[in-house]
Amino acid sequence: MSFYWSGLTASLNPYVPGEQPKDKIFVKLNTNENPYPPSPKVIEAIIGAANEKLRLYPEPSCAVFREAAASFWKISPDQVFAGNGSDEILAFAFAAFFNSQNIDKTPILFPCITYSFYPVYAGLWNIPFSTKPLNAEFDIDPDDYLTESGGVIFPNPNAPTGRALTIETIKKIARHQEKNNRVLIVDEAYIAFAGNCENDSGSVGSLIPFINEHPNLLVIRTLSKDASLAGLRAGYAAGNSELIEGLCRVRDSFNSYTVDRLAQAAAAAALGEYAYYSEVNSKIINTRNRVESELGKLGFRVVPSRANFIFASPPKPKTAPEFLAALRDRGILVRHFNKERIADYLRVSIGTDEEMDAFLEACRTIISEL
Repeated sequence: MSFYWSGLTASLNPYVPGEQPKDKIFVKLNTNENPYPPSPKVIEAIIGAANEKLRLYPEPSCAVFREAAASFWKISPDQVFAGNGSDEILAFAFAAFFNSQNIDKTPILFPCITYSFYPVYAGLWNIPFSTKPLNAEFDIDPDDYLTESGGVIFPNPNAPTGRALTIETIKKIARHQEKNNRVLIVDEAYIAFAGNCENDSGSVGSLIPFINEHPNLLVIRTLSKDASLAGLRAGYAAGNSELIEGLCRVRDSFNSYTVDRLAQAAAAAALGEYAYYSEVNSKIINTRNRVESELGKLGFRVVPSRANFIFASPPKPKTAPEFLAALRDRGILVRHFNKERIADYLRVSIGTDEEMDAFLEACRTIISEL
């Protein structure tokens, strides 16, 4: 606490990112990064953009980046917003579409177990919020969001549980919130790992193809996970042009040059590399499925995942924090969240097959010593 801090600064509970180690080499399975490199064409685009034009400000509307996203999804460029990673876009979206307490006391809604940046953004912008519990299987209950609200936001798949709602279920929530003139924000950081899959109630996939049906639907994507660009910071949102304009108004009241020249070039190139990334991310899905099965055989309670991570509770008598420490001692980092209902679980990012084999072997060793 500092005498010089504002009241807002003193009241904030900032987001705590996953550990980025510097002291030794780890098998790093704690921050959901893609274990495979970006497409070579993305590297070429970055090298090509690293020229004398770096003395100039980047193009503020991110036209090439936005046009690439629009072309990929077959929507209009004015339905795309480009940002410096999805976290920045999420922060802009909270300010653009959710009312602060001194205007409207109706709380926004999001799950009680979800991306832990949401309550941070709500605190930053003084937005009242209410959390809704996940069911016994760690699924979002869609009925909880068919009610009056100040707006709704959730990831699909959810984090850190990896569970996903179907397209039709989310469209139902969007229709309900539209009746109340409220925005539904779907954070699709992990949707590329859900696969083109079906479950008992319908398809799981991106909502971007449906933004023209739902003027209150904003879909936010990052290139950190499925395009292997966590170190670059690039993301985009898709929605009704009025929603995109709202994001632009907030951005341009903060910083009109948020996406630099290198990031714009890399993002545009990545969006043109569907075949490369489809192969990479299919490998991750296959590895995830294999590791889920192996963990089940070792006695872990595994939550079936649609993301590039696994959420699992280690076998007793070791607690999740104890297992976390034992893995770290063996050079493997995973993530633990000390929160109600999930304090006995670990989130394990999917690495290469070799990294996951090292993780599984460490798990076997730890369990054999119980």
